[in-house]
Amino acid sequence: MNTRITDVLHHIRFFLLPYLIILITCIIIKITHSREAIYFAVNARHSDLGDLIFPYVTDLGEGFMVVSVTLIMLLFSYRKTILIITSFAFSGIMVQIFKHLFRAPRPIVYFEKQLDHIHFVKGVAMMHTNSFPSGHTVTAFSAAVVLSYLAVNKRWGFIYLLVAISVAYSRMYLSQHFFEDVTAGSIVGSMSTLMWVTWMDNRPFMHAQRVSKGLLRR
Repeated sequence: MNTRITDVLHHIRFFLLPYLIILITCIIIKITHSREAIYFAVNARHSDLGDLIFPYVTDLGEGFMVVSVTLIMLLFSYRKTILIITSFAFSGIMVQIFKHLFRAPRPIVYFEKQLDHIHFVKGVAMMHTNSFPSGHTVTAFSAAVVLSYLAVNKRWGFIYLLVAISVAYSRMYLSQHFFEDVTAGSIVGSMSTLMWVTWMDNRPFMHAQRVSKGLLRR
């Protein structure tokens, strides 16, 4: 089976098309507004409900989500499991490279003289270093791309996009990242996974009969 990048793009079209529109909008916002203006616009829009749910939403970008999705897929398809776990690994390596290249301060450090004017969610441990790009966002968008590619109903790609965006927004809401951190994270997560899936699913062994099986499908 010869999987071309155009084939992958077609599979994830319900994710990709709205994402590109949103990405262009984000780039325009970044060009026309300062880091400070965007940060405080987001930070000012807090609520008791947001303080309650966003710490849980942000957990969808944690490592346990990767493990959970991988274990579920392992039951049904070794091929899908391999694609998911290797996509997470590849995007994870990419984000760590960028983080250590930029070593950007987190909002709590950047605004250290304005902390009295910032809303923080109680109980959330604040990070101080390696802000750019957002690792949680990379994980969420990597998951959205590979799950959109593997989904039987491709329209689920839009749902996966909404979940990924929610994770990205949660990182800003919790004052863990800046707007450009999550925007870049979405690009790194999406593009690295797109390239990896295209390459990995072209390996001959990925389409062997034994790989299409899972623990519950023998």
